[in-house]
Amino acid sequence: MTKLEWFTVRCIFRFSPSTYEERITLWQASDIDAALQLAEREAITYVDEGGAEEYLGTAQAYRIGDKPEDSAEVFSLLRHSSLSANEYIENFFSTGDEHTA
Repeated sequence: MTKLEWFTVRCIFRFSPSTYEERITLWQASDIDAALQLAEREAITYVDEGGAEEYLGTAQAYRIGDKPEDSAEVFSLLRHSSLSANEYIENFFSTGDEHTA
């Protein structure tokens, strides 16, 4: 039997041309890759159900260990920006200074 651990996964969404959300959800999975897969599937559902206009395809995971509840949102940030989706990712999440593992 595989031991399940708890992970948070941050996904980035676009609501309009100038509003973005960083959304962190909680997942129980066998490893970090499985947690990322679960979160990205849920990100698509979040968009389909009107939670955001677009999932930008960026997900970052962190192993937390102790037991919270599946899919609990633990952090959300809306930011207004005139940057395009790619510029937004490059300016705020892919600068080379992030600690993502």
